[in-house]
Amino acid sequence: MATFTSSLPDELLENLAKMAKELKMPKNKLIEKALQHYFEQIEKAQYAKSFMRAANDPEMLELAEEGIEDWFRILVELENE
Repeated sequence: MATFTSSLPDELLENLAKMAKELKMPKNKLIEKALQHYFEQIEKAQYAKSFMRAANDPEMLELAEEGIEDWFRILVELENE
């Protein structure tokens, strides 16, 4: 694990100290969890953005439709076994 030093606005540091005390959690762990959550949200937003782009791409829509047809065919085959 590496050590990281940074400056933050006083108000943010006060909120961090208050929340860490309320949650009975070290400030560094609270920052770690907050960053993990933030990065997860960014990743979800990137996925959503890529799906929106795909929804406007006729080739991608065609591929998706073909994939769904294959999926339904597999499901039907499995049900008939």
